[in-house]
Amino acid sequence: MKVRGIRGATTADSNTQDAIVDATEELLTEIVAQNDFETDDIATAMFTATTDLNAEFPAMAARVRLGWTDVALMCAQEMQVPNGQARSIRVMILVNTDKQAKELHNVYLKGAVNMRKRDTDNDGRTTN
Repeated sequence: MKVRGIRGATTADSNTQDAIVDATEELLTEIVAQNDFETDDIATAMFTATTDLNAEFPAMAARVRLGWTDVALMCAQEMQVPNGQARSIRVMILVNTDKQAKELHNVYLKGAVNMRKRDTDNDGRTTN
């Protein structure tokens, strides 16, 4: 079994607690669904949010809504890049898995779809 990384990103509709937690929950739920892993398989999840999102920690969605109470979670501020995606939440989840890296699916939702258009193949799967 190896530790593998799964990336994901989404955007929040506004800078409110509900909007940040709702967007993050939707993202994490989709990552789990597309990659078929259990909470116990997660080594850690690292979140970033752009500076325009400061009403709540994205990790609250994992801890409170999804019950990831025994997972090491961390939040940080995303780099400020000119013309970067506004209201962006990103995550990198490290999971223990027997799957090959090419079998894992990175997930980009809402406005974050634009972040990875150039990195997707014909099936819409994000390349590593």
